[in-house]
Amino acid sequence: MFHPSSINRRMLLGAFAVLALAGTSTSAMAEMIFPEKAELTFGFIKLTDMAPLAIAKEKHFFEDEGLYVTLEPQANWKVLLDRVITGELDGAHMLAGQPLAATIGYGTEAHIVTPFSMDLNGNGITVSNAVWEEMKPNIPTGADGKPEHPISAAALAPVVERYKSEGKPFNMGMVFPVSTHNYELRYWLAAGGLNPGFYSPSDTSGQIKADVLLSVTPPPQMPATMEAGTIQGYCVGEPWNQAAVFKGIGVPVITDHDIWNDNPEKVFGMTAKFVDENPNTAILVTKALIRAGKWLDENDGANRAEAVEILSKPEYVGADAEVIANSMTGTFEYEKGDKRPAPDFNIFFDKFATYPFYSDAVWYLTQMRRWGQIAEPKDDSWYDEVAKSVYKPDIYRAAADALIEDGLIEASEIPGETDGYKPATSAFIDGIEYDGKTPNAYLAKFGIGLKGDETVASLASN
Repeated sequence: MFHPSSINRRMLLGAFAVLALAGTSTSAMAEMIFPEKAELTFGFIKLTDMAPLAIAKEKHFFEDEGLYVTLEPQANWKVLLDRVITGELDGAHMLAGQPLAATIGYGTEAHIVTPFSMDLNGNGITVSNAVWEEMKPNIPTGADGKPEHPISAAALAPVVERYKSEGKPFNMGMVFPVSTHNYELRYWLAAGGLNPGFYSPSDTSGQIKADVLLSVTPPPQMPATMEAGTIQGYCVGEPWNQAAVFKGIGVPVITDHDIWNDNPEKVFGMTAKFVDENPNTAILVTKALIRAGKWLDENDGANRAEAVEILSKPEYVGADAEVIANSMTGTFEYEKGDKRPAPDFNIFFDKFATYPFYSDAVWYLTQMRRWGQIAEPKDDSWYDEVAKSVYKPDIYRAAADALIEDGLIEASEIPGETDGYKPATSAFIDGIEYDGKTPNAYLAKFGIGLKGDETVASLASN
């Protein structure tokens, strides 16, 4: 019986023969690389930002690289990570914090690497209708009578205080303890004067000294969990903020683009062992994903409508196309009818979105330290070393250089000479400047959060 991988090998041998007959030099043939493993299974969670995987498959970019890929939706982020570690999955759409946390041994311990950043932005924070009605009097309005954005968590503080005075917890959902969503929600709350709580080695709830109690809820369950009253709001990726608008049960109050402009969101993760054993495969997968990112953003998003239809299929996101389109096609709806331009809500290629910058990794590590997931102080060099052990721009460069040589991307579309650190930026809701090369100095700037030699135990004693 023929097997796809054997067919692939026959095709490659045939290609060699054709090239040889055509007089192609042996040096040119030597530059061609072939996958050590051609049949691959990748995992994902049903979110809009899994799009590069769906597009690489549907547009045959994987096949162009001699790869035969099966995409499998996973029940939650923990299951996804565990299955990558055991080898049941060869790689996966991951939260940016997952490879970092696993590599430093927070939660599940395993060396996970990423050669590819899947997107910028893409998340939002939604509150229930009841909470929104209480927040609105605290939010200034524009000349059109609509709330001015971005909305600070300071507008939420009186609502939280009322809950406290009545002896009730104020609960919000996020998708995983080391998720982008957890750190963005915490950042927004703290910037508005609300303590989102701390983690400690003996208490991993993340609710020590918290004003707002954060807990894990899987993304597709967010709207129903809020509607049931279990949580009063949540931070999640699309289409689950827009789903609350369509259902009439909640209002998104801010997108992560307004918490940190053009923040890195998901990554593509594989075990270091898999990459070590299959270096060519890692490069070829990255080539296909870079092409998918470009397809999603090229010609001012001309392909987004088609992408929406692809993502709406049950085997991918499985939400109504209309709901997915609300954010994927350059707009974002807050209150029902308050749809505003949001051209940068999802960025998959522009602004060097796909490049694995070390400074992106370091930011996530600073937030792990800020909230106690990294319990003890670390010097700046530790952050740099961890970032470099997880983020693999050398794989990205090899893939991008091959695409440039093939004429599929332009050299200007990837970063030029870089040490892997973006310039310092203050494009955060609180205006605090972040420089990835000085993580401890960055942490020292925050009024709420661990800094210097502080531990959660030392804070608890104050």
